[in-house]
Amino acid sequence: MKYPEIMNIQKYSIHDGDGIRTTVFFKGCHLKCWWCHNPESQKFTPQLMFHADRCGGCHACEQICSHHAVTVRDGIACTDRTKCELCRECLDHCVNNAREIVGKEYTISELMKEIEKDCMFYEESGGGVTLSGGEVMAQDMDYIEQLLKKLKRKGYNVAIDTCGYAPQENYERVLPYVDTFLYDIKTMDPEKHEKYMGKDNELILSNLRFISERGARIYIRIPVIGGVNDTEEEMEAMITFLKQSISVSQINLLPYHNIAGGKYDKLDIKYKGEAFTIPPKEQMEAFQRQFIQNGFANTKIGG
Repeated sequence: MKYPEIMNIQKYSIHDGDGIRTTVFFKGCHLKCWWCHNPESQKFTPQLMFHADRCGGCHACEQICSHHAVTVRDGIACTDRTKCELCRECLDHCVNNAREIVGKEYTISELMKEIEKDCMFYEESGGGVTLSGGEVMAQDMDYIEQLLKKLKRKGYNVAIDTCGYAPQENYERVLPYVDTFLYDIKTMDPEKHEKYMGKDNELILSNLRFISERGARIYIRIPVIGGVNDTEEEMEAMITFLKQSISVSQINLLPYHNIAGGKYDKLDIKYKGEAFTIPPKEQMEAFQRQFIQNGFANTKIGG
């Protein structure tokens, strides 16, 4: 069994399922969405994140780096990521905490200890635990299945937040232990899907049908991206598919935001999200009405 990399354990989460939840963010996803607001979640391995605004240019990291990966230029410590071994030497000597490694392995016991700290909130709010990412369904499934079994033995409500791009057998393994799937749909157009996410949507839609046919409780989450899927025609295509194929408990329309650009800079990754626009409130409300008028009464903006 391989321990996945976990990039964050978010306490008191209210946007990842019902009630107050603990959301565990696993690192690694096979999709590469241009607008991804957590770019550090895409790779399955740890990454260095550099906060340039905290750097004092003191040369401590440059002097301590045994791999000669750091050079101070114009008062900022620049890292050659092809040389960096993520050995943490620079982190331990940075007085301003300008450098961090994103991604940490947890045993199941260690992760359960963190989750159990919040159990009182689950009981009072009808909340629970959400496994998110990255893509939790693309992790080592022996680990995920054992974790889910332990969560259910504790009586916790469990949600899985998924993009749908993972082997179908992975979904079959987790179905007995999951109360709700938070399932993303971005577009019904396979060519557009491949352009903006790096993969077409055939497997994603197939997996959605699969879990629906087996009685899963499903919340559909639709990120509304200006310039990609912000048209009545796009929404109508999704509505048609959902009405024909899927049993849906709730739909969440999630307006695009562009606040993640700084994260890309910290990872030395080009941000493509500048190509998109934020859908106005009036447009989001029109899409909400479109879904409601087609029988999806429990359609919300945000969440």
